[in-house]
Formats: sequence, structure tokens, C-alpha cells
Amino acid sequence: MMSPQTGRSEDSEVAGLLAKCARRDQAAFQRLYDSTSPQLLACLVRILRVRALAEDALQDVYVQVWNRAGQYQPERGSAWAWLVSIARYRAIDLRRSEARRPAETGVDLDQIASPFAASEPEQGFGDHAARALERCIGALQPRQRECIVLAYQGGLSHAEVAVEIAEPLGSVKSWIRRGIAALKRCLES
Repeated sequence: MMSPQTGRSEDSEVAGLLAKCARRDQAAFQRLYDSTSPQLLACLVRILRVRALAEDALQDVYVQVWNRAGQYQPERGSAWAWLVSIARYRAIDLRRSEARRPAETGVDLDQIASPFAASEPEQGFGDHAARALERCIGALQPRQRECIVLAYQGGLSHAEVAVEIAEPLGSVKSWIRRGIAALKRCLES
């Protein structure tokens, strides 16, 4: 297992994997991910303090690493420092964007929970389900809630949601997937 405090041999291994990634070697990218992601995730968790957000950031980091591996220059610093700086800057960007974004998305939860009028016998069940859904949607993380509402109420594709909220597509997909899983757990409880 490699870490930012590793010696020259481990750093040269990471540098070699980055060079292979620059040539679009997917096996090298997988090895790079497997050997470096635990430490980068720990770094992101320390900065962001929310594991789910750190996991989203980690995904973005490796997308950047894959796309920019050819930009790594060994003469300018260690491979580990390059990876950590990408992670650090992504975490800082996320913290800034979360700080600028209001906690509430302004979504009318009543419109989500009860979009169709129910008949009188169904109304009791519908009201209960609507209240449960409203409670569970309200318990989601703000980004998950926003993405789910845009996708399922707004009818936007994942790519359109990504454009709407100016975030990477991978993050949007993760937020929706995790949000749906959280909703399912909440509604089943």
C-alpha cells in the first residue's frame, strides 16, 4: 500500500502508472486507483468531513487523473504530490460550491409527493405515502435531493441535471444513485 509519505520507489511506481494512464492503459489506471484511492479518500474525508461527499470528490479526482495524466511532469514534483494536489483542489472547490449553495433547494415537496389526485378510498393511503415520501426526501443531503427532484420531477436526464447544477456528470449520477438508495431505505423503515 502506498501513501503520500512513501519512498522514491513507490513514487516512481505511481509516476510509471501515470505515464501508462497518459497512453490510455486502463489496466494501469485500475492499478493506480487500487493502490492510491484509500489514501486519497482519507485526505478528502479530512478536508470535507462528509464521507459521501468525499467519495463523490474521489470519483471526480480520478476522472481528472485519467484525462490529465499526460500533464504530470516528474521534474516539477512527486507523483503523489500531483495526485494529492488534484484531490485537495477538488475538495476545496466542493466546499466552496456547497457554502455558496443554500441548504434548501426551494423545491415544493407537495408537488413531488402528490402529483396526482387520488380517489376518496385511496386518499388515506395516498396521504400517508405522501407524508412518508416528503419526510424521506427532506432527510436527503441537499445535493441528492436537488438532483432527484430535477431528474424525477423535472424530467431531466442525468446529463441535463449536470448542466443545470454545473457539476460533473459522474457526481450527479452518484448523488442520484445514493439518494434513491437512501429513499428506499427510509421508505422501507
